[in-house]
Amino acid sequence: MNAPASHPPLSGTKLLLGTVALSLATFMNVLDTTIANVSIPAISGDLGVSSSQGTWVITSFAVANAIAVPLTGWLTQRFGQVRLFITSVLLFVLASLLCGLAPNLELLIAFRVLQGLVAGPMIPLSQALLLSSYPPVRSGMALAMWSMTTMVAPVIGPILGGWLSDNVSWPWIFYINVPFGLLAAWATWRIYQDRDSPTRQLPIDKIGLVLLVLWVGALQIMLDKGKELDWFNSGEIVALGLVALVSFVLFLVWELTEAHPVVDLSLFTRRNFVTGTLTLSVAYSLFFGGILIIPLWLQTQMGYTATLAGLTAAPVGILALLLSPVIGKLLPRLDARAIASVSFVVLATVSFMRAGFTTGADNFTVMLPQIVLGAGMATLFLPLTAILLSGLHPSRIPAASGLSNFCRITAGAFGASIATTVWEDRTTLHHAQLVEQITPFHPAATQARDGLLGAGLSPEQSLATLDRLVTGQAGVLAANEYFWLSGFLFLSLLALVWLARPQARAVAVGPGADH
Repeated sequence: MNAPASHPPLSGTKLLLGTVALSLATFMNVLDTTIANVSIPAISGDLGVSSSQGTWVITSFAVANAIAVPLTGWLTQRFGQVRLFITSVLLFVLASLLCGLAPNLELLIAFRVLQGLVAGPMIPLSQALLLSSYPPVRSGMALAMWSMTTMVAPVIGPILGGWLSDNVSWPWIFYINVPFGLLAAWATWRIYQDRDSPTRQLPIDKIGLVLLVLWVGALQIMLDKGKELDWFNSGEIVALGLVALVSFVLFLVWELTEAHPVVDLSLFTRRNFVTGTLTLSVAYSLFFGGILIIPLWLQTQMGYTATLAGLTAAPVGILALLLSPVIGKLLPRLDARAIASVSFVVLATVSFMRAGFTTGADNFTVMLPQIVLGAGMATLFLPLTAILLSGLHPSRIPAASGLSNFCRITAGAFGASIATTVWEDRTTLHHAQLVEQITPFHPAATQARDGLLGAGLSPEQSLATLDRLVTGQAGVLAANEYFWLSGFLFLSLLALVWLARPQARAVAVGPGADH
């Protein structure tokens, strides 16, 4: 692979504006995932579909994005980093506009797929361009500045999404991207137009591309439709599983033997890349599943409006914003594995705090774990990104960033699907078990029924009220189980991250880095 032309680091106003422009594009990309979380009930209700169908608005974007992200390395060589980044941002703006105009769920999902596809190169390229803007000794701070935008988006996304859904209309969660995207594209072009990487004509690995789409798409559809179709009791699910498995095996064999692979799998021969990517993917899938369940639980079981659910979830970014610059300064001097270990302990603690929720939990009780979660985020992304990029030559950073983000985003989509499926299934199970206790011979059930009848409710109304109470209890029991499991899985990552080599305490992005 030809190395890109070496450009001197930016300084002064150009460095500041370049950082803001690239971070703004990342912000817009991440915002578009989180902003939809609290808006799913509004979208589902307006389009006349169930909440489980509405989650396709999130997962369709994530899957399409996951397919496109690993193509970043190949596309960069073909079109250049700056030109590809600008094109992706402008197409993202167009796709966002189409999402807002969608009259039904089918078209909305189609436009979300388009949005995810064109958004693929944005995050890895913004990361690569930002690293090239700073001297190697300040690479930790560059990553901190970049990752702060991924911290801001979860703060603003739920609030903005909830407020727009309640007070304007849900299409505005997509329209909001238009001014951000146009500003980011214009500013990036003004600063980076003379810093593009060299290009070369590469043959298109059509077979590898088709196999990539097949196995990622089939696996995601299987996960999303599994509960609805009773998993492997359905012939459709079995067929999807076989397609995913066979196409994945063929994809691996083809890409490892192809002269110009669409995805550079040789990166997985690097110990730190494998360790960092795997650890980040598992952690992100657990994290993403949790931030999806909380707003759904608050709105469907606890009676929260979309705005209040957004405000309750928003504090996740407070400590993340405050700590990210600190971690960025400390990262070159501390062991990245130790910083990541702190993150896993914090994330496990947050999960265990959530596992103690009850139907009587007040707003502060629900919000407190969100505040603590910010510290876990600040100590998660930075060190693990430093680990997986350590020792790489600048020419390989777009491909490595793209491939690691592919794994992370795909894991997040799987985490969302698995989390919602497990939560709904366990809610149904607990509901059935609790209903069995509501009999004329159970003192507590009889007392509750008599109290409702005494309050003036009819027998039918009293039974309906009892059913709502049981559903609320079943929902919180299911959520508790999910978060207990998440907590122990976060702790298990403590063993995994220490498999990385200790050289990962700084990101080597200079020309002398290992190829």
